[in-house]
Amino acid sequence: MRRLAIPLALTLAIGGFVSPAQADKVTRTAACQGDWLPGTPTADDVMRGEISLVGLPAYTLGKKINWSASPYKNRSWEFVFQSLRWMGTLVVQYENSGEQRYLDRATEIAKDWVASNKRGAAGTKSYVWKDHPVSLRTQPLLCLSMHVKDAWLKDSLAGHARLLSDSRLYKKGHNHGIDQDIALMGIGCRYGRKDWSALASKRLTGTVKLDVDSQGALMEQAPRYAVYVYGRLQVAITNMKACGRKVPGDIAERAEALKDFIAHSTMPNGYMVPIGDGSAETEPKMETGTPKQEVKAYRAGYVFGRTAWGKPDSAYYSIRYGPGMKFHGHEDHLGVTYYAQGRDILVDGGFHSYEKSSYRYWTLSPEAHNVPTVEGARFRPKTSSSLVKSDYGKDRQSFKVTDKAYGVSRTRSVLVNHGEDLMAVLDTASGGKEVRNVWRFDPSLKVLSDSGGKVVLGDGKFKVTLVQLSSCDRAGGQKVERGGKLGWVSPTYLSKQATNVVVSPAAKSLLTVIVPGTDSPKVSCSGGKVTVEGVSFSADLF
Repeated sequence: MRRLAIPLALTLAIGGFVSPAQADKVTRTAACQGDWLPGTPTADDVMRGEISLVGLPAYTLGKKINWSASPYKNRSWEFVFQSLRWMGTLVVQYENSGEQRYLDRATEIAKDWVASNKRGAAGTKSYVWKDHPVSLRTQPLLCLSMHVKDAWLKDSLAGHARLLSDSRLYKKGHNHGIDQDIALMGIGCRYGRKDWSALASKRLTGTVKLDVDSQGALMEQAPRYAVYVYGRLQVAITNMKACGRKVPGDIAERAEALKDFIAHSTMPNGYMVPIGDGSAETEPKMETGTPKQEVKAYRAGYVFGRTAWGKPDSAYYSIRYGPGMKFHGHEDHLGVTYYAQGRDILVDGGFHSYEKSSYRYWTLSPEAHNVPTVEGARFRPKTSSSLVKSDYGKDRQSFKVTDKAYGVSRTRSVLVNHGEDLMAVLDTASGGKEVRNVWRFDPSLKVLSDSGGKVVLGDGKFKVTLVQLSSCDRAGGQKVERGGKLGWVSPTYLSKQATNVVVSPAAKSLLTVIVPGTDSPKVSCSGGKVTVEGVSFSADLF
């Protein structure tokens, strides 16, 4: 069973018995309570001097902390370490238990961090004062300030606010910008600085309008971040109200619209479709409601479709197009994923990590996605693509997307039939150029046969067949890679798993038909019509 390796928002579970009388000695504060803390480490882990961050093994802090520590050479670990949220677990435990030792250790850690990490000082790592560690660190420091009134802490928070106010460091139109505004609003409200609070509110409105479009689609090109952004906007809205500020309509409306986008980008098995920097193990774990449509095309560059809501065996598909790659996106334009009969069938290369490694960069490339390439042409990164035609039917939908990522028009038409499940994909290029495509299957599916333009894969009783045609003739010569250069997938954070990738022959026209649930589908083509298991459709898919 898949699990959520990098939690987006988990409430800290407090262990051990605490008497009501003991807990009531300390006032619980809004700044400390809530779901802003990670699932690990716990307060008792921190008290023992062991912290486990981003799913990596526990690291021993020791009494005197080495603030330059980077035991795993992992950027995410470094950022979370410097966010001090793990220190914040101690303050929350102090509020819930009334035990002074938790607050004392939290104060000791924070005071040592402030003394050891002066901005620009020799020995202070540059990433300590990057925008995201700064904004995330504000929450635990504000939480601590509810119980510790010392000048060093107030001065540190003021220094954080000055940095957060600097327009040159602001990440507009990005989830980091939202976190910066939440942090600045918190400090401004805590110390009565209306100028800081007003700036945060003004900037947040502009950032939300860029980050979430009027359809409710997240513009960061990784649907799983929509869950994070939605959660952070709920925090921002709550904090605005607590600070006596009016919540701008644009923020409230677009936060609400995100719920539909999250619902559409969640597969029937409850996991979000792993597009862009999105793990295949991400579950939204939030109430989205049920959208009115089964199929939705977003101007931000997504088509999401399913047979029906609320049915785990419903077919589901995604198609990518839209603005060129940015933020958390990959070079996946014209790419598709497909889920049917309760199974992942066509999958993306996935999200491995944010490390600057050759494998990370490969996961961003076209080769890690189910896309067509143009023979003899050079790929042009960050090229936009367009949805130029669509046909919605209750039991069948067709879409055509195109771009010039290879200098000539590259066009893909996709047809999905429901009931009798199948996906058909037609790839062509202008100027007489030949195209080739790759098809990455879920790692559970093993190759059972490969001949005559037909590849059969299966897992136990479940079978799925790929058939390729060119101008109605079978297109043979497929190559299957498992491992090697192309045959990889990263379904979870920091994982790399071998899987089967079918590489097509090159042809001026390639029609690929994916038929789940069988190893011997009847496929014919004549007179401009294709028939698969009794289901007929035009050879151009429209």
